[in-house]
Parts: sequence; C-alpha cells; structure tokens
Amino acid sequence: MRVLVIGAGPTGLALAVMLAGDGHRVTVLERDPGPPPGGPEAAWASWPRPGVSQFRHPHFLLPAVFRTLRAEVPDVLVELARMGLRPGNLLDGAHRLGVLDGARPGDEHFTMMGVRRPLFETALDTVAARTPGLTVRRRTAVTALLAGRERVPRRPHVRGVLTADGEAVLADLVVDAAGRNSPVGRMLRDLGAPGPVEERAESGFLAYTRYFRAADGTESDVPLWPSSHYESVSTISCAVDAGTRSVSFVVSRRDRSLRALHREKAWDAALRLFPAEARWIRTGRPVTGVLAMSGMESRHRDAVVDGLPVATGVLSVGDAWATTNPLFGLGMSLGLRHAALLRALLRTEDADEPRQLALGFAEATERTLSPVRRHLGVWDRHRLAGIDHLLRQPPRPYEPGDAAWDFRRTLDVVKLRDPEVLRAVAATAALLVTPEAAFGDPALVERVLALGRRTPAPWVPGPSRADLLAAVGAG
Repeated sequence: MRVLVIGAGPTGLALAVMLAGDGHRVTVLERDPGPPPGGPEAAWASWPRPGVSQFRHPHFLLPAVFRTLRAEVPDVLVELARMGLRPGNLLDGAHRLGVLDGARPGDEHFTMMGVRRPLFETALDTVAARTPGLTVRRRTAVTALLAGRERVPRRPHVRGVLTADGEAVLADLVVDAAGRNSPVGRMLRDLGAPGPVEERAESGFLAYTRYFRAADGTESDVPLWPSSHYESVSTISCAVDAGTRSVSFVVSRRDRSLRALHREKAWDAALRLFPAEARWIRTGRPVTGVLAMSGMESRHRDAVVDGLPVATGVLSVGDAWATTNPLFGLGMSLGLRHAALLRALLRTEDADEPRQLALGFAEATERTLSPVRRHLGVWDRHRLAGIDHLLRQPPRPYEPGDAAWDFRRTLDVVKLRDPEVLRAVAATAALLVTPEAAFGDPALVERVLALGRRTPAPWVPGPSRADLLAAVGAG
C-alpha cells in the first residue's frame, strides 16, 4: 500500500518507520528543513523548526510509550543511547529521597526518558533514512488535497495531495501528522467535507522554560516528581540528556502579572522562591535564556460526523487529532501511541475499504486515547477557573462542588506522603492504567481522603501569590 504522511515530527516519522517496516511504501512530506549536519548538539543549537512552537521545550517519553518504542521502533532507542541518553524511572526521585518504602517488583514498569525534542527527532530521522521503503522529503509544503471517486455518498475521498510547487503526490492512504496547526481540516472543507468538527478550550496556559547544565558535567539528579501545582503557578522539572536539566513555569494566559517571567531576572527571582526547583539553578549553569511558549489550548478534531467519516482516504494522528496541556508531558507520548494504534489497525483492516478503516480508527482512538484527553480537559478547565477566582478583587475561593476535582486536587497535595498513593498516581501519569483502574480500591481512596483531611491547603505548599508577584516585579 502507498501511504503518504504529512509532517515529519515524532508522530509522523515514527508512524512512517512502523508502516515501512510492515512492507508499505511510505512517503513523508515536511515543510520544514531537516536536522543540520554536525550531530545532536548542532540540531539543538541551530535546527530551525518554525512550524513547531514547542520544539525546544521539555519532552517526556513516558513509561507506556517507552515500552511502545522498545517494541515498535527499537532502533530509535539505540540511536538515543549513542547520543549519550539513558533511560530513567519515574520513581527514581522518590526512591532517592526516601519517599518510597524501597523498591518493589513492578517498579521497572516506570522506565521512561526525558529528552530534548531536537535530539529525539534527530534519532528518528537517522532511523528513517536507513529504513527500506521510506522516503522523507523536506521543504515540501502541502497546499491542497486531491479528491478521487467517492466511496461514501456526499463524503470526499482523498487520493493524494498537491504540493506548493504544483506536484501531485498520489497515495492509497493519506495520514495527517502535521500537528496542532494542521491545515488539513481547511483542505477537507475545500473539498466539501462537513468537518472535521473542532472543539477548542476557551483559554489556555503559557510556559516559560530555562535549561541548565550540571556544573561538573555529570548526569542530573531526577526531581522528586516532574510537576508541582502551586496556588497560581505550576512547575515542571525535567532531567533530560547529557547533564541537561530544565525548569518551566506554567501560568494561565489570563494572568498578565506573571507574563514578566519572560525576563531572565524575573524568572530567576521567581525560581528562588521554590526550594525544590531552585536547586537546579544552584547546582548548574544556564544554557538558554527564557523560552516562552503560547498557543497551548486543548483542541480536538472529530473526524466522524453523523456516524460517517467526514472524508475517506485520510486519517489524523497525534496533535493533528487532539492536543492536551503540555504541563503533563503527554503530547508526544499520546502521538506515538496513536501511531502504534494505526499500525495495528492497518495489519487487520484493508485500505480498499476506507469507510471501515476510518470508523475503526475512530472507535479505537475513542476507546484508548480519548479518556486521557477528556480527563486532562477537565483538569484544565478547573485549574484555569481556580486561577481566575484568585485574580478577582478581592480574590475568591474556587469551590465548584465537583467531588472528582476535589479528589484530583487532593492527590496533587498528598501523593508524596504515601507509597501506595504515589505508585497509583505514577501508574496513571505513566499512561499504564486509567485513573479509574488505579483508584478502584475504596481503601486506597479512603487513604487519600484521610491524608487530605490532615492537609487543609488546597495546593502544594509554596510561596504566596503576593511573594511571587513581588519577586517577579523586582526581577
């Protein structure tokens, strides 16, 4: 089968390698240039990726996805090892600081990796270049979809694409892996398709990140837990590769007072208020300024309308299907799982039956990935609403009367106080189980609630908002 993939990001390239490995003839079209010569550090320093706003922000290969890579495209992990990257464990920080009661059988399932995305894409590009049946064409923008004979009444069938230089590239299946700003939805409407229907959150978050290098050139200690949620700001601490570490502040885009974090002095002043994260600046040297990222709204494109695919011959994967708040580091992981899901489906479904293929992929996506997307969407909505209440004059407590939200917020505060609770939280964060499965034991739920009753603070203890604003204003 001829497969055309739009987009050579992690999801698109990983999918292309998987499908070529199954004997399909795969072509990838990417509008941006490829990695520059000179190895991974050259990619980090000088690879322009204007189509990817989060290109130099922290990324995680979460445990469930690390296992997917090991099973589906193990050569990528080999390339990362050659670059000096080593896997870690989501529980390493908790073990190191004595939060857990020793190692247990099963803790090895939490193996994961933090990675700078330019290095990960370089590893993927290296593997793709030597994969038989796979062609990657850079600096090739797609401008339109080509329609063929309808397979479903009043639904266009896509038989290929038109590039910016006027070339028609035909395929039996077109896969949209062009990311959160994919133009494919507009191109489908140009063909007369009724969608895809897009849902977009009202608001979103902003992130401000700095990278550090361990002063002695050794590997970084992993943080106690990658993320922490304070009164009006969240932090992400990530030990990545070759002694490199990152810290990010994530704030509401409506919190204009904290936009000053884009200034290095203000960012450093804020960091010093958070002891768990401030050690990174004490034990390392900064290797970047403040990297800002916006456009972090959660989106979802539904490719099935009234029980029928909006078009046949084209499927969307990864961020082209849905995006989530990068605070939880799930974007790349969900994309790679989505790619593996499509590969598995194409081993049993026939592209010559495009209606069944589209509906089957939509059903599999809904069953396996949509619950994660919805779960994070609820968190976003409540978190942003809570910050909105804090910004009012006078500030007001946020009490939505949602028991599930109260439980989730309690987990954020108490998870590091109980080994059983922490392992359950880790299993959900790792995408190994659903929250419902992890907390299906009423006794475990009661342990969480009991810990919460002894912890009246609604968020992780930290500096007050007044202290944070004073530091940012002085910086």
